[in-house]
Amino acid sequence: MLPFPGIPYGLAPSWCFPLAEGSVFVLFALCLVYAFKRDRNGIAYLFGGLVFGVLLEYFEVTSDSYVYGHFQVMVGRAPHDVPLWIGVAWGIIMYTARLFSDSLGLPLFAAAALDTLLALNIDTSMDVVAYRLHMWHWPWNNTHLALTSQWFGIPYGNFVGWTTVVFCYSGFTRLFEKWMSRRMPVGFGKAGIVAALAVLASLAVLMSTEMALFPVLLKLGITSGIRLLMIVAALAALFVIGWRRRQASSFLLPGIALWAPAWFHAFFVACFFGFGFYRENPWMTAAAVINLLLGIATHLYPYRMQAGSDVPLLPSLQQNG
Repeated sequence: MLPFPGIPYGLAPSWCFPLAEGSVFVLFALCLVYAFKRDRNGIAYLFGGLVFGVLLEYFEVTSDSYVYGHFQVMVGRAPHDVPLWIGVAWGIIMYTARLFSDSLGLPLFAAAALDTLLALNIDTSMDVVAYRLHMWHWPWNNTHLALTSQWFGIPYGNFVGWTTVVFCYSGFTRLFEKWMSRRMPVGFGKAGIVAALAVLASLAVLMSTEMALFPVLLKLGITSGIRLLMIVAALAALFVIGWRRRQASSFLLPGIALWAPAWFHAFFVACFFGFGFYRENPWMTAAAVINLLLGIATHLYPYRMQAGSDVPLLPSLQQNG
């Protein structure tokens, strides 16, 4: 018997869940090593993202938005339990996205917008595959819609949530850092306070929008799909405006900022083709390929900047390992 209705695919191979879970823990360790050596304040940002990820996921499962499959390390009680690696993945994605945007010298809101778009680039591919692997499941009322509704079975509201979370955490953290640095440099202790404040402020925005704002917008005919289009357009506009105002940055892009998103893309794209999901829908396959190419082109852009400049932007990967 299949674990979730409406998903015709069988259970994932026995190695799939442990590999996904274990690899994320390894990536988190690599991020910690980098942060400890060269970015001590980033430790607070990384752990703040982890805590935020677990809390928001717990909020969603207790609201019956979706349910998770079983992994080795779970937080909470079934069916309202959350795999720890999901919160860890949130921390990794937000931390490495910030490393990337910091290297480009973008102003505050443009950097937060880019962080959000980078995270969305990963999630639009990851969710489609993880859903079909039975890693997590959305309870569609009509099981015939399970693979076809909205973003190939993924509710648009899920992506609205992603954009809210990443933009708020990235933006609030930068705002609080800027405010505190006016009085004195932000050290490790203050970075922890900044991360905690950013998590609390971001949770407040997330919960207030989902519980108060979005129901009102829905009554006005502004569905989750429309909201997502509006948010992506606004994020793109913020990034374009900020790109014109960017400044030269002395922050060098570390290798981990490329390896982490590369792993998420590589793992889930390999599963997408390896398990035959690509046969289901040609539009879904086209979207997966385009999304992958967009992610590659974006993350390799700093190399093109370096090639056209006499000032090195990127050190060797060996130096930044």
